[in-house]
Amino acid sequence: MPDKIFFQCSLPRVGSTMIQNLMNQDPRFYATANNGLLNLIAAANENYKNSPEFKAQNAEIMKLAFSGFCKGAMHGFFNSITDREYVLDKSRGNFANYKMIDYYYPNPKIICFVRNMPDIFASIEKLFRKNQYKSNSIVKHATMQGTSTPKRVNIWHQSFIPMMEYFTNSVRAEEDRKMLFIKYESFCLNPDIEMNKIYNYLEIETFKHDYTNIEQTIKEDEEVYEYTGMLKIRPKLEMNPSDAKLVLGEDVYTWIMRTYCGYNEYFEYK
Repeated sequence: MPDKIFFQCSLPRVGSTMIQNLMNQDPRFYATANNGLLNLIAAANENYKNSPEFKAQNAEIMKLAFSGFCKGAMHGFFNSITDREYVLDKSRGNFANYKMIDYYYPNPKIICFVRNMPDIFASIEKLFRKNQYKSNSIVKHATMQGTSTPKRVNIWHQSFIPMMEYFTNSVRAEEDRKMLFIKYESFCLNPDIEMNKIYNYLEIETFKHDYTNIEQTIKEDEEVYEYTGMLKIRPKLEMNPSDAKLVLGEDVYTWIMRTYCGYNEYFEYK
């Protein structure tokens, strides 16, 4: 029966699947695949906000009751599938969305992996080029037909806008101080140092991980996401040189750096 639930809300293509598989080396942890649990809770929230039965009762009492319902639902979800001590729940599309998770699960511990933005877009572009006959995980392939790299990057950029808004709002509310941001590049170069940061943030004893033999313990049907190779991890952690300028072109690379200047400044990407 899990004692605590932690959350990972990272950007795409930043090693988020890798860290989940690494955490599963620790026998105390149950690290999830991309999980829809927060979406289930969000759907319940819509019912809670709009149902007359809840509106007719004392608002403060109902708020407390719904908060208890959410926390109980999360623990009940994981109690049914694991007896490990800790859960690391991975959520898609909720990058740095502290306010939402705090509403459902008060005072959460949230880990957010980040990466140099051109490398993220270059990684998505390379996956697209390998799988042009299929749909993209963000937009349908029909939207991509007959497009150029700049147009595809702009389409993917649209899906990043809500995540950047979550991040910006968290910074403005100083909630970023309550989360742990890990740079993908730093993790690849100094994994023990960055992993110790994670354990210290979670306030639990560290575990010795093997970065040269990472087993893919998390299995997902990639056909559901319609983008082959998106969730595959390499068995050995290593840092590859950036090829973003080569993949995207100089103009697109520069546009990305300018568009995400606030993000770059915060995480010191130059």
